[in-house]
Amino acid sequence: MKFIYKLCLVGLVFSLFTFNASAQTTKYKCLLQMSNYVGEEAYIVVSLINPKGEYEKTLYVMGPDKKWYKTIKEWHKFYSKKPANISAITGASVAGGDRSVTVFEIENAKINANYKLRFETAVEDKEYYVKDLEIPLTTASLSAKNDGTGFIRYVRFSAN
Repeated sequence: MKFIYKLCLVGLVFSLFTFNASAQTTKYKCLLQMSNYVGEEAYIVVSLINPKGEYEKTLYVMGPDKKWYKTIKEWHKFYSKKPANISAITGASVAGGDRSVTVFEIENAKINANYKLRFETAVEDKEYYVKDLEIPLTTASLSAKNDGTGFIRYVRFSAN
C-alpha cells in the first residue's frame, strides 16, 4: 500500500512539474509583411539569439525545401552543428508583397533578459540578409511595429 501511495505522489509531483514548465511560455502571433520585390519567394528563419549573440533556438522556418536552407548561411551553420527536427515549425516561403501569420512559443524567462529575435532572409538570385530584422526580446518590442531592412517590410506581434 505504501508503494502505491509513493507512486501516486511521484506521479502527482511530476504532473505539477510538467504543468508548471508548460505555463512558463507564451504563444505570440506574428504578422510578417514583406516588402514589394520581384522574384522568387523568400526563405525566412526566425531565431532566438542569446545575450552573447549566439543562436540558441530556431523558432520558425518559412520555406519547406531543405535544399535551400544553406542559402540562409549563418543560421545554417548553427543548424548543421545542432540539427533538430524542425518539421513542426516549418511553413511556406513568402513572396514579395505578401503577408504571413505564424505563431511562436517563447519562454517567459527570455523576455526582458537581453535576448533577441532574429529574422534572417534569403531569396534565390538576390541578396541575403543575416539581420533583416533583429529586435530585442522585450515587452515593448513585442507590442510594437518592427521594421525590417531587406525583404521584410515590418513585423507585429500579439499575445495569442
